[in-house]
Amino acid sequence: MKVFNTQQIKGLDARTIEQEPISSIDLMERAAQVFVDWFVLQFPNQEQTIVIFCGPGNNGGDGLAVARMLHRRFYEVQIVKCEIGNGTSPDFRQNWERLPRWNELSTFSLLTNDPFPELSPFSIVIDAIFGSGLNREIESYWADLLQHLNQHPGPRIAIDVPSGLYADAHTSGISFQAQHTLSFELPKLAYFFAENDQRVGQWHIRSIGLDPGFLAAEKTNHYYLDVSTVKAILKTRRKHSHKGTFGHALLICGSHGMMGAAILSARACQRSGVGLLSIHSPKCGYPILQISIPEAMVSVDHHEYQWSDVPVQLEKYAAIGLGCGISNKTSVVAALDKLLQTHQQALVLDADALNIIGAQGWQRRIPNGSILTPHPKEFERLFGPSNNDFERLELQRQQAKKLGVFILLKGAYSCFADPEGNCYFNATGNPGMATGGSGDVLTGILTGLLAQGYTPLQSGILGMYVHGLAGDLASEALEQEALIASDIIDHLGKAFQTLRR
Repeated sequence: MKVFNTQQIKGLDARTIEQEPISSIDLMERAAQVFVDWFVLQFPNQEQTIVIFCGPGNNGGDGLAVARMLHRRFYEVQIVKCEIGNGTSPDFRQNWERLPRWNELSTFSLLTNDPFPELSPFSIVIDAIFGSGLNREIESYWADLLQHLNQHPGPRIAIDVPSGLYADAHTSGISFQAQHTLSFELPKLAYFFAENDQRVGQWHIRSIGLDPGFLAAEKTNHYYLDVSTVKAILKTRRKHSHKGTFGHALLICGSHGMMGAAILSARACQRSGVGLLSIHSPKCGYPILQISIPEAMVSVDHHEYQWSDVPVQLEKYAAIGLGCGISNKTSVVAALDKLLQTHQQALVLDADALNIIGAQGWQRRIPNGSILTPHPKEFERLFGPSNNDFERLELQRQQAKKLGVFILLKGAYSCFADPEGNCYFNATGNPGMATGGSGDVLTGILTGLLAQGYTPLQSGILGMYVHGLAGDLASEALEQEALIASDIIDHLGKAFQTLRR
């Protein structure tokens, strides 16, 4: 699913109006109907008072249309008309004229410096004050109004975008803090970032039938992964395949006290479908791995406690993943230095491998096509700090292009950047996966997919989606609080099965 900026969304609306053809007011009517259909499923109690705050633009026009439709469904609705600026949009005025008369619907105007309306704690507040076209911070009285609404203990809903939130840029000022945001047709870029979590709340997407030709043709660098995109990547296994068909992967992982990372990564690699797996481990890990992972082969390092030498014949491996639990000891730094000097094929790099590269300034030595899987702190050690999530996204994109690598920045909506400058946001996963070892599992999955012949781009997209989907299935079975990294591995088979359906 494409993610458009504000100007592209305006163009999409305009093309729909031109091509369908449909009037602007009728498109607004369609959007309002979609919102209301969603709303009545979420909040079926018609005895709750709904207070809709409407600004003077088209977002306010949406709010007026929603008020009229909810009123027709026998909800108790109140409209607060926010008198901002010197006029209203044509669609707002037309929807104002469509409101029922004879005191059927409670409406009153709110002027600058008026006392803020008192709200019942049991009422539902709907925000339709400022839309996605906002280009400056909200100040003074109207900022205070938003702050007042944010204190409301009842449900707070935003139509399309919370007032005050920039859809595709960092927001430093006040905004409405929605518990639910319903966006039309496509998500906004701002929805994917932790800095906007309290502003957006739980967001939802509903189609209003915008022009499919424009959607297909318009270019963007931002994508939100949907199941159809991921299913198209997943390969079908042929009847006469054998273990050699699905590649031989090597994992360089583990150290004294951190062999669990090796076990998790190895088990996930095997569950991703790899044909053969070898693990390079210090001597202390040999009996642990032979017992824990009987299907894998173990290459034993000369050092007792950590990685110190590069395995021979690296060219025989279809994919190599390293970093999980290897530590940052002197021998490990030297071994990674030697590997980067002698090995030119793409790697999957995680955890301590990334920390060492960042500390040593070896970013330009990473082989082209490699997949890097940092969490935010590891990303900062590699590429430096950012002032906000939007800045970090741009830095991620620039570094992927400059280094010719793929960077998977882990988070609630993990972002996978490719060397072409495209960014793919993941749709799966849950807070239960915020537990030690989840990243080791992801590294194993990516290495296994790369070994099977998936391209780095395909491996990243499929790998992070399946990783999150397995976490979602584990959460359904166990609840988020009880979820541990091993549970993600245990649900990988179910995740692949779900995709194949």
